[in-house]
Amino acid sequence: MATTVNTRSRTLIRAFGGPRYAVALAVDALGTGLLRPFLLLYGMVVLNLRAPTAGIAMTGGVVVGLVCMPAVGRWLDTGARSTVVAASMLVRVLGVTLLLATPPGHVWLFATASLFLGIGNQAWPAAHAALVATVTHGRERDTALAAGRSLRNAGMGSGALLATACLAGGAGTLRTLAAVTGLAYLTAAVLAWSVHLRARPADARAHDRAVAPAPRMRALLAANVIYVFCLNVPEIALPLILAQQLQASLVWSSAIFVTNTVLVVTLQVPVTVLLARFSRRNVLAFAGVVLAVSYVGFLAATALGGGWAAPAVAAVSVVCTLGEIIYAGSATALVTALAPAHVLGRALSRFQLSTGFGLAVSPAVITALAPHGPVALWGSLAAVTLLSASAVATEKDQGSPAPRPNLAQARVPVPVRTALASQQAASAVSAERRA
Repeated sequence: MATTVNTRSRTLIRAFGGPRYAVALAVDALGTGLLRPFLLLYGMVVLNLRAPTAGIAMTGGVVVGLVCMPAVGRWLDTGARSTVVAASMLVRVLGVTLLLATPPGHVWLFATASLFLGIGNQAWPAAHAALVATVTHGRERDTALAAGRSLRNAGMGSGALLATACLAGGAGTLRTLAAVTGLAYLTAAVLAWSVHLRARPADARAHDRAVAPAPRMRALLAANVIYVFCLNVPEIALPLILAQQLQASLVWSSAIFVTNTVLVVTLQVPVTVLLARFSRRNVLAFAGVVLAVSYVGFLAATALGGGWAAPAVAAVSVVCTLGEIIYAGSATALVTALAPAHVLGRALSRFQLSTGFGLAVSPAVITALAPHGPVALWGSLAAVTLLSASAVATEKDQGSPAPRPNLAQARVPVPVRTALASQQAASAVSAERRA
């Protein structure tokens, strides 16, 4: 049993680009956890900015950062892989450097730092997914993407816990955490770049253009804007409901957040593997149904009142997290399965645009609906999520994707080359399962 587990672990590590890339992911996630959840606090405590001012600057950075995604997609479609991942990390190094150099009261420098951090945070998911899609195929690719998300959540959770334990030190500690984050991003960028992974040269893309058009995925992209609301439910919606409407202890909000993180870390890969027997599109539609059921569950839980409401909300949050896990394990995998090789980068960048937009608007939507009562909040979320799931299920795929690109073997590390060779041998005897 131990030998089997070790073999599977080594296979997964090779699937995301080798041990160095796996370490880069872990270091990057740890650094992100140290600063990202406390960026607003940094603006308030270290830079003496008012909370609304710092919040607007951060939101502006995230939204403007989305503008870079078309360029990231085109860059990926030239064949770049590890270079784009490293660049997304280096941009965040620049953001942290600006953050450390910002004097108290200078909101525009803080906004600029938030912009660079936002660019890196938006570019990284598409670049990482493109890298994984280049070295893995079929359901192994889905598992590798799930493992990457699990590893990232573990790193971010560990970083956030470490930072929380250090926050009593005040402004000086926050500056130190920011500096450590910058060093973590720099280290991760060097490790990611050292993988030297690149897709096949541009002159081989003409055949792909002729046999496989770029998928539009309009329903999928529109539905994804709604789906990603689930990512902000544990961080925004539930603390808001528990604190303001149920007057429950903040312990419940903390417990829900920790439970969400633990479940994602432990269940993301097993659930993705378990659902691999079904088509990705059907699984993604099913995720919407699970999320909608959880929203109805929150509506019922808040109606209980008394001392039962908070425990009921916590119990339903487990169902919501399962929906999140199913969604995360199928959405990006579906995009990579649908997109032909010559437009993989642009397809992933469009998907990230929809994700980033959903994450940007969901706090405003949630906080606007919550004062109108549980029915307005949870009923609306359940209805639009079910509508989105229906749109995903009924959208027609535009043909089959072109074969995945061959790698420039001279520039690929040995572990990745081994994984690629095994995948090419497998694809010779079986076609990739229907998306």
